[in-house]
Amino acid sequence: MRTTSAIVVSLATTLAATLAAALPAAAQERSFNFALTGGVAAIPSYPGADSYRAAPDAGFTFGSLKWGKVNIGNGVGATPRNGLALRGAFKVIGSRDVADNPELAGLADIDTAVELGFGLVYRQSNWQAFGEVRRGFGGHEGVTGTLGADVIFRPNDRLTLTAGPRINLGNDTFAATYFGVSAAEAAASRFGAYQASGGVLGAGIQMQASYALTDDWALDGMLSYERLQNDAADSPITMSGSPDQWRVSIGLTRAFTLRF
Repeated sequence: MRTTSAIVVSLATTLAATLAAALPAAAQERSFNFALTGGVAAIPSYPGADSYRAAPDAGFTFGSLKWGKVNIGNGVGATPRNGLALRGAFKVIGSRDVADNPELAGLADIDTAVELGFGLVYRQSNWQAFGEVRRGFGGHEGVTGTLGADVIFRPNDRLTLTAGPRINLGNDTFAATYFGVSAAEAAASRFGAYQASGGVLGAGIQMQASYALTDDWALDGMLSYERLQNDAADSPITMSGSPDQWRVSIGLTRAFTLRF
């Protein structure tokens, strides 16, 4: 004789199967695909520095969203669709600590900043052009942006290479945070007072490589060079450091698909 619990389980299983069969196909195909990247990077000790430090590297990549009539993206690792598309924008700027950089004695410390926003990208098979706008949280509360373009090479099904120019922008709040020197800071440091304004603050080039190890895992590398421009280059902080800013990173990317 079947127990009560066995009967309940059987009825629940039957009900779930019946409901699943009754639901529209679109409801059963709801999914969100994305990827998280973790690795290590060598970056300037702070914007405008001529020294470098090791730092953790993290990233987020939107893959696709399927929900009813909404069908955006091809998924992480797939060749993106040609044409215009909306994407998320994410960037981290490390902290600036006087204790680790004694040449900045008298300047205020700056916490780590996380920048979140969105971008528009226009893709073709072998090239892409994009623009991003981001808002800072934490270390700064300014608005930044990036304009860029890439040529795209796919030597085989697993390897993707991209390379192209970048122009980096920031508003007055961002520029003042990292390149400005207040009167109080000038009195306590070796730097003269300086009011930094926003605009085009850097220009350079970025190269990336991604190799798919499996359907879910990829090895990623990036090398970039930026030459600080305008008020960022003229800042006494940069003039005592360097306007040439290099970055290199390597990490692993893991793709995830959430179904709901």
